Amino acid sequence: MSGKKPAVREVILVEGKYDKNALAQVVDAVIVTTDGFGVFRDRERLALFRRLAAERGLIVLTDSDGAGFVIRNFLKGAIPPEQLKQAYIPDVYGKEKRKARPGREGKLGVEGMPPALLLDALRKAGATLDSGASPGPAGGTVTKQTLYRLGLSGTADSAARRRTLLRWLGLPEHMSANALLGALQVLTTEEALEALCAELFQA
Repeated sequence: MSGKKPAVREVILVEGKYDKNALAQVVDAVIVTTDGFGVFRDRERLALFRRLAAERGLIVLTDSDGAGFVIRNFLKGAIPPEQLKQAYIPDVYGKEKRKARPGREGKLGVEGMPPALLLDALRKAGATLDSGASPGPAGGTVTKQTLYRLGLSGTADSAARRRTLLRWLGLPEHMSANALLGALQVLTTEEALEALCAELFQA
């Protein structure tokens, strides 16, 4: 990327050092690592993350595979929700250059993402870039009732509908209904989501 890197106020949490190196080329931010599942056993590291979250806010940016979501869910239970933002990379299949073979699910991790996709993921998460917070979309807020009314939760085919919507939005397939809700509240409005679902799921 050319030019000055945008600064991010929040601390960004990634899984490993290669993810950290890739992200450091994209933004000027404090970047910390979980060392994979290491955070599950390291009380001091978790205490640090809690303090950073309380002081600056924490953005979680893990890989889009199942292991990444295990880490996300652990942190959701360990850090107050108002101090936590979730940034998601899309499902992109391939292999990082340094690896002999793809990961178990065949998806690129944070380290393999193009810089523009990493920056886009942070913006969608509501990262505070430079001197001001990125604004959310103007319009009605998406709620749990919105998801139910649009058939994205609570129905027999809601999981399939969510997967279709996630693919269209460029978000990972492992996102739960609650995670999707949080992302939609940043990305879109109730009115725009209704129009999109009408187009995606027309009979």
